[in-house]
Amino acid sequence: MPATLSQPSVAASLHPEHARKTQILVVVAIITNVLGNVSLSHGMHQVGRIVSASPLDYLKAVENPWTLLGIGVLVTWMLTDLALLSRADLSFVLPVTASAYVLVAIGGHFILHDHISWQRWTGIVLITLGVVLAEETPDRTTRSSPEPLP
Repeated sequence: MPATLSQPSVAASLHPEHARKTQILVVVAIITNVLGNVSLSHGMHQVGRIVSASPLDYLKAVENPWTLLGIGVLVTWMLTDLALLSRADLSFVLPVTASAYVLVAIGGHFILHDHISWQRWTGIVLITLGVVLAEETPDRTTRSSPEPLP
């Protein structure tokens, strides 16, 4: 059944202000995901392999500034993701923000010097195509909650 403006959920997703704010949240979520994960990985490579089950070893890893930066940026990513999920469907958010996986792989290759095999490059291309397809859909197809949190 085609979407009409009389449906509240579709009307909200077609509103230009709603779409603009959602796009900003998507960009912030992607950037913080990439920066946080690359920083965290860089820090953990500096810390070295942790093979124990002791939480103290992991707490010591937080002493590394790159690890701490990564955690801080990923907290920002999580808050942004919460805001994004409050205004758009999960079936929209996860595929669209999957472009962060692509950028993390590219960042890992060029910044951290990770080797990317042709199989991974193939997966990166497929993820990119999926992101492009998901971006073409409405961000919300379900009804919004009746009242926002105060």
